[in-house]
Amino acid sequence: MPDNRPPRIALLGFSIECNRFAPVATRAHFGYFAGDDIVAEAREPAPRMLGEIPGFVADMDAAGPWEPVGIAFAAAEPNGPTDHGFFTELMADIETRLIAALPVDAVYICEHGAGITTEDDDPDGALFEAVRRIVGPEVAIAATLDLHANISDRMVSSIDAFIGYRTNPHLDMRERGIEAAGTIREMLAGTKTETAFVRLPIVPPTVTMLTAAGPYADMIDFGQTKIGPEIMNVSVMGGFAFSDTAKNGLAVVVTARRDRRNSRAAEAAARDIANFGWDNRERFYPKLTSLDDAVAKAVAVSSDPTLPALAFADVADNPGGGGRGNTTYLLRALHEAGVKGAYAGIIYDPPLAAEAHRHGLHYQFDAEFNRNEDTQFSEKWTAPARVVALSDGECVGRRGIYAGMSLGMGPCAALRIGGITVVVVSHRRQCADPIFFEMMGLDIAKARVVVVKSRGHFRGGFDEFFDHEHIVEVDLPGLTSPMLANFDWHRLPRPVIPLDDGVGWQAPTD
Repeated sequence: MPDNRPPRIALLGFSIECNRFAPVATRAHFGYFAGDDIVAEAREPAPRMLGEIPGFVADMDAAGPWEPVGIAFAAAEPNGPTDHGFFTELMADIETRLIAALPVDAVYICEHGAGITTEDDDPDGALFEAVRRIVGPEVAIAATLDLHANISDRMVSSIDAFIGYRTNPHLDMRERGIEAAGTIREMLAGTKTETAFVRLPIVPPTVTMLTAAGPYADMIDFGQTKIGPEIMNVSVMGGFAFSDTAKNGLAVVVTARRDRRNSRAAEAAARDIANFGWDNRERFYPKLTSLDDAVAKAVAVSSDPTLPALAFADVADNPGGGGRGNTTYLLRALHEAGVKGAYAGIIYDPPLAAEAHRHGLHYQFDAEFNRNEDTQFSEKWTAPARVVALSDGECVGRRGIYAGMSLGMGPCAALRIGGITVVVVSHRRQCADPIFFEMMGLDIAKARVVVVKSRGHFRGGFDEFFDHEHIVEVDLPGLTSPMLANFDWHRLPRPVIPLDDGVGWQAPTD
């Protein structure tokens, strides 16, 4: 790159986590930014995108002159398989814009990594491969990926630097974007890289992938001890089981600085980390609380104010993993048990929220949940309710994964059903931020029981109210149940832990 001009860096990406068992995601589900709009949005005080691109842009802005070249970026809440027609259109847009933008000095790809389409199980690999083909072998490419990404060989081989999240709940997205910016600057200054990739026959259930403690946390921490002059990045990717692909499996990807004196540093580090994970394989089995036991705990807490309040995670209906966010198994059970002082949310039910808005505050009516739903587990349920709060759903995230992000939830309503206040929203999103209750005027600190439709990201938002010891993960039906034996798998590599017995594995050798 000539020294007399700022670097031209292309920004693009495709970000969605796809659950094969959920309804198809269409163009309407995606936020789509193209050209200069990508950078303009990233520089907003409360952008409509998660933290990676804003972090990347801010760090490049602070480092000195550069020329951002927005290409195209499509992002959606976790959903079902992406409509292949839409993905084809996105790919055509990216390729056309990137070709027109040449020459560029580097490319930053913001990707989730667990995408599938209705026809392709590796659209992420297809995108990475296309970018490399267009820009050529000498242009530096760095990508950030969610730690729930499912990794293919061509995803790793097509780029120069692979940067995965290290926290779950995901609280380091902005930091990973900043890391990508620094990595690209280092490569532009002359550093060459090499990557290594090892996949294990372990498909970790979601609740075993927290990074505060547990087997996955220990594996990530061990991997970070490898960082040094030779090793640039270590990414331990837990994957996303519900994509149900041949590339599923706990994976280690190491990016090293290429040095002729030690050309196998990446391979050696990846092998050591993978062996560490394999030695801990028996810890990747989920442990959940039964519905009956969860209800008993909730009854006890709601009846005795001397007991600490509890949060109940409906991990099987997590919109952050493609769940619909509308199953009523736990809500019904708590209502029938007479639990009081409870909040539950957020329930995705646009028709119910719209009806509450038509009726207005204080109106009493029979609330019919899931009247228009025909997806698995979204059973209808009707209960007497009173409208206690209404909102247009416009808010800014306060804590955790959504902190500082503009969030449009559509018309929202808080309904009092017996001793439970239920927050109903019109746009599907996981309950990872206290703002979803607080925008309805609800004080979480006064609740005895809080039910959240979230698998783990709520831990980064509700940690000021509930520590690990006061969170109950409930075993329920749903599209994101961590009990993987509940699903009919077709493409997962088998045998695999935790589904099969007698699984064997040996790390690749030189």
